Amino acid sequence: MMDKIYADAASALEGLLFEGMTICSGGFGLCGIPERLIDAIEASGVRNLTVVSNNCGIDGVGLGKLLRSHQIAKVIASYVGENKEFERQYLAGEIEVEFCPQGTLAERCRAGGAGIPGFYTKTGVGTIVAEGKETKEFDGETYVLERGIVADLSIIKGWKADEAGNLIFRKTARNFNQPMATASRMTVAEVEEIVPVGSLDPDCVHVPGIYVKRLIMGAPYDKKIEFRTVRQREAA
Repeated sequence: MMDKIYADAASALEGLLFEGMTICSGGFGLCGIPERLIDAIEASGVRNLTVVSNNCGIDGVGLGKLLRSHQIAKVIASYVGENKEFERQYLAGEIEVEFCPQGTLAERCRAGGAGIPGFYTKTGVGTIVAEGKETKEFDGETYVLERGIVADLSIIKGWKADEAGNLIFRKTARNFNQPMATASRMTVAEVEEIVPVGSLDPDCVHVPGIYVKRLIMGAPYDKKIEFRTVRQREAA
């Protein structure tokens, strides 16, 4: 079990990165993103990546670092509105984008992890989301076929893990990390704390250790906030 634990992100990713690969990345905005693993991917210089993620970070933070270094060739995401560099590259034709409704994206990853090659959904019917995709009628309603996603690598961020790789996420940081953890051939997780086997209540485990092949402790984290809004001070 100890073989799953690596000293740092670079060693945990050794031998896994290659040109043109597909990576599923957990997180939502800056919440629950695998920061140390993203930094190691940036440092590796691997290019022409397809990245599957709810969004692509913000300028210079999270997956935004891989945009800045031009390592991403294609993004499959639901939302990209907080990243000026993403917008620039997209409008300049430097990056390919596949927009996917958020619930559909989560289900595509869940389906991939469950061995389901495709599923039908009403979401996107009659819009550009459905263009070029197979449709089918069920009970008089039209549904569009969406493919499950199976990546070469998943990088996720957990709160706590035991030495066998059983993972617990903290509150909303579970977000896309849970479906991403199963949607690839190799999952590497970074966590804030690693505890001995038997320390975690089995009923509290969100991802069984069988899905997690490599593990690092990434703490401490500075817990970045995307927007900080404060109330204007009232005049005396």
